[in-house]
Amino acid sequence: MNKHVISDFQQLPYLRRSMRNIKIIEVKSEIGAGTRGASLGIDAIQIAALDFMSSFFVNFPTEQVETENKLLYEPVQSPYAKRIHGVLTMYERVAKSVADTLRSGLFPLVLAGDHSTAGGTIAGIRMAKPKNRLGVVWIDAHADLHSPYTTPSGNMHGMPLATALAEDNKENQVHNPDEKTIGLWNQLKNIGKISPKIRPEDIVFIALRDFEKEEEYIIKKSNIKVIPVQEVRRKGVENVVRQTLMHLSNCDDIYVSFDVDCLDSSISRGTGTPVSNGLREREAEDMLASFMQNHKICCFEVTEVNPTLDKENLMAEIAFNILQRSVNLLLMN
Repeated sequence: MNKHVISDFQQLPYLRRSMRNIKIIEVKSEIGAGTRGASLGIDAIQIAALDFMSSFFVNFPTEQVETENKLLYEPVQSPYAKRIHGVLTMYERVAKSVADTLRSGLFPLVLAGDHSTAGGTIAGIRMAKPKNRLGVVWIDAHADLHSPYTTPSGNMHGMPLATALAEDNKENQVHNPDEKTIGLWNQLKNIGKISPKIRPEDIVFIALRDFEKEEEYIIKKSNIKVIPVQEVRRKGVENVVRQTLMHLSNCDDIYVSFDVDCLDSSISRGTGTPVSNGLREREAEDMLASFMQNHKICCFEVTEVNPTLDKENLMAEIAFNILQRSVNLLLMN
């Protein structure tokens, strides 16, 4: 494993100058996932920091967003959008936290359990900057473009980008959700009274490789940019980052969402939906470090670490290495 950890001694000059510029937002929610354990991911990353003798997590102000994980003990009411009423509550809470953080002049560093709450993150950015055009870099094995009309699982972590795009994809409808589910879905799309929140041309998928035909329809229909792992390897990380930023050059702000399942399944066992043929650890680390040096990056999110599926906390250690190097370069920018 590549333990490319920047020591606290090296960090200190930047932390003293800039540590008030970042706020960590902890979202220990896992009601959108199909596998249990993602709510423990943030604690696992913090344990990794301690194992590396890093004071990373005491250097920044932190907010913990209240969760609705108690719903995991209750029967599922909406089979095509499981626990959607709880996800709506999480969207509202996360959106408020992110918006308040940005309005106060801080950079939101979001550590999330499952990826469903990313829709709330996007909503919060737009609420804080309603006139700005937002670009999204989605580093993930999955497209997360499903809706209650198309989902194969009903798990809400497969839907956050669809909510941000206000995309139902009824052209490929396979389910008939009940009226209550449809009403809650429409509320999700309209969080912050901005809908849609992003444009398809302002999304770049990196390492995408596991998606359904319904999602492929949206990608092709909207001509959403996809950079597969093979292209990262062929062109090199720096060229891919440059290409991505060029594609998003008309955007005022850029949000980077990093799902650890973008990594190859040989190293991303500690996540709910690992997929083979993914990024290597160093490729992901170098890529995010490069992105963080761009002044348009307004929010960074790390999600889907699940230590219950892992041995020796390896996934969280990798996530922490990536997180620490990315933040160090963000502070230098």
